[in-house]
Amino acid sequence: MSKRDFYEVLGVGRDADQKDIKKAYRRLAQKYHPDRNPDDDTAAEKFREVSEAYEVLADSEKRAAYDQFGHAGVDGQAGGFGGGQGGFGGAGAGGFSDIFGDVFGDIFGGGGRRNPNAPQRGSDLRYNLELDLESAVAGTSVDIRVPRHVECERCDGAGAEPGSSKETCPTCNGMGQVRMQQGFFAVQQTCPTCHGSGQHIKVPCHKCHGEGRVRETRTLSVKIPAGVDTGDRIRLNGEGEAGINGGPPGDLYVQVHIKPHHIFQRDGRHLQCEVPINFVDAALGGELEVPTLDGRVKLKIPPETQTGKLFRLRGKGVKPVRGGPPGDLLCKVVVETPVHLNEEQKDLLRKFQESLDGSNSRHSPKKTSFFDGVKKFFEDMKP
Repeated sequence: MSKRDFYEVLGVGRDADQKDIKKAYRRLAQKYHPDRNPDDDTAAEKFREVSEAYEVLADSEKRAAYDQFGHAGVDGQAGGFGGGQGGFGGAGAGGFSDIFGDVFGDIFGGGGRRNPNAPQRGSDLRYNLELDLESAVAGTSVDIRVPRHVECERCDGAGAEPGSSKETCPTCNGMGQVRMQQGFFAVQQTCPTCHGSGQHIKVPCHKCHGEGRVRETRTLSVKIPAGVDTGDRIRLNGEGEAGINGGPPGDLYVQVHIKPHHIFQRDGRHLQCEVPINFVDAALGGELEVPTLDGRVKLKIPPETQTGKLFRLRGKGVKPVRGGPPGDLLCKVVVETPVHLNEEQKDLLRKFQESLDGSNSRHSPKKTSFFDGVKKFFEDMKP
């Protein structure tokens, strides 16, 4: 039975480079691997076929011979994939065992791992800080308590009890991995004793139990710059989790949240507030004291002021933390209807209302305009 073209088997062109060939083999080998298809003889046959194709095309000399003479140029050199002779050893381009570990290491826990003994930076931490509006606008300093891992002082982060040291792991002999036999495949897995480090702590530190770090709560002083707002973050370098294997510590990010205020609402650099006034001041005008974050100021209310009118107090807002001029304070007037009236007060209001009868269009132009519009709306609806 004639063999299929090796390039066709891997699904690559004849001009494919080694990277493309290796990528194609990884994809097909994972797809047809016998462990993934235990009862599929067709998959096993395809796995042997793609393995034989890769063994030839991954070796520059064998590939050149195959390109010139076809299968005749490489028959007997494929390490026994097609003819059942021999095992999987002897593959070119670093050997089949190399690519096998590269492909299936990710499946079974090996291959592509970084050195577990290399220094690793500690994790960053976040602390949610609630501030009142006054402190956020003016700036302040606060003390916070942060639980985190710090380097164990007893063992200086080594994990071993003082006077002892780390030893070569007896399970993996310092390799960090162990080989396990699955059928006719040898699979590498992370060593269960040293967890891939290749080293074993015979006498763990009594304080950190071999981890090299301990849990500790520290009090830190945080300087809050003036003008911070909800969503701003303050970074404290090196105040995060301790590093591993001598790595640097992470950072601490203080996340700012501004508490709701009983008077002011903040909108960026501007402040807003509602100012209730009685209808006499609204009609005749007057002068009110309104609060600001700097103290009280006088606000002049002109006659015939309506509900919803905004008064702008320039520079009475917030100076942004990133620079720029301070914002404004916007005071929204709300005319308050009197409540709990006695009979005398009610009579006075009725007399006042009688004095307005017949002249609503003059004294209440918005009311007159609204009801004129309503009247026209219903008249337009008539057939």
